[in-house]
Amino acid sequence: MAQIPEFDLADIKRRMQGAVSSLSKDLGSLRTGRATPSLLDPIQVGAYGAMMPMAQVATVSVPEPRLLSISVWDRSMISAVEKAIRESDLGLNPQTEGQTIRLRIPEMNEQRRKEMVKVAHKYAEESRVAVRHVRRDGLDHLKKLLKESLISEDDEKRQAADVQKATDQYIAEVDGVLASKEKEIMQV
Repeated sequence: MAQIPEFDLADIKRRMQGAVSSLSKDLGSLRTGRATPSLLDPIQVGAYGAMMPMAQVATVSVPEPRLLSISVWDRSMISAVEKAIRESDLGLNPQTEGQTIRLRIPEMNEQRRKEMVKVAHKYAEESRVAVRHVRRDGLDHLKKLLKESLISEDDEKRQAADVQKATDQYIAEVDGVLASKEKEIMQV
C-alpha cells in the first residue's frame, strides 16, 4: 500500500500565498495613469537573438509621476527597445534622446479606468479560485488520511478548521490587494 504523506498546513499556506503573490504581480502590470516601472515588466525585447525582459537590457526609473525614463545599456539595443514598447498593447509612444527613452503616461479617462477595474476584479477572482483549489486539495488530503485511519476524526476536524481559517485569511488578503489597486486606478 502506498504511503500517504503527512498533512502539512505550512505547505497549504505557502501555496495560498503564491496565489496572492501572483495577483500582486498581475495587478502591478495594470496601467493606472501613474508611472511605475512594473508597467514595463510584461514587455519582452528582441536582444542578441533572444527575447529578454526589459529589466535585462535597461534601467527603468520614474523621474516624474507621469513619466518613465528608460536607460538602455547597449546603444545598439535602443531601436529594439522602442519597437518592443510600440508593439506592446500599452498604448505608449517612446521618445528617444541619446541612450534614454522617455515614456509619457497619458491621463486615463473614466471609461478606461472602469475597464481597468474590471480587469483587476477578474485577476482577483482568479486568485480567489486558486486559493479555494488549494483548500480543496488540503481537505481531500485530510479525508484520505481519515479514511486510511492515519488521523482521528477530531484531528481531521481541527485541521480542516485550520485550513478554512487560512483560506479566509488569504481571501481577505486578495480582497485587500484588490481594494487598494481599485482605489489607485480610480484616483484622478
